[in-house]
Amino acid sequence: MVQQIVLPIKDSNILKLVQDTLLDSFRASRRNYTIFQVGKSTLLRVSDVMTLKKSDVYNPDGSVKNTAFIHDKKTGKANTLYLKPVQQDLLQYHDRLVQENINSDWLFPSKAHPDRHITEKQFYKAMTLTYLGLDQASRETMLDQIDFG
Repeated sequence: MVQQIVLPIKDSNILKLVQDTLLDSFRASRRNYTIFQVGKSTLLRVSDVMTLKKSDVYNPDGSVKNTAFIHDKKTGKANTLYLKPVQQDLLQYHDRLVQENINSDWLFPSKAHPDRHITEKQFYKAMTLTYLGLDQASRETMLDQIDFG
C-alpha cells in the first residue's frame, strides 16, 4: 500500500482559490464549501465532520449554536467545537437546506472529503491554547482573533 503524504496549504492565495473553487464549481457547492470551512475552523477529521447532526449545530429556531459537543470518532475523546468562526457559513448553508427542502437529521447528508490539515499553520496558536490550560472562554476569545478566511 502506498502511503499518501498530506501537507497543509500554507499560501493564503491558494487557500482562497480552493475556497472559491468549492463555492463556485460544483453542483453541491454550498455544502462542499461549508464542510471545508467547518473542518478548517474546528480541525475535525472528515469522519467527524460528516457525522455532525443538524441538532449538534443549530438551535430549534435555525440559529447557530456557539458551541457543539461531540466525541471524536477515532479517539472517543470529548470535544467542544467553537462554531462562531463559521457561523455565517452555517447560516447560509441552513438557508440552502431549507430552500431545497432537505429534511435530513444529518448536517451533511452525503459524503465529501475536505482536507482538515489545510490551516494547521494558521491554527497552530489556537490549538496550543488547550495545552496551555486556558479555559473555554479564553480559547474562544483567542479564536475570535484569527482570520479563517
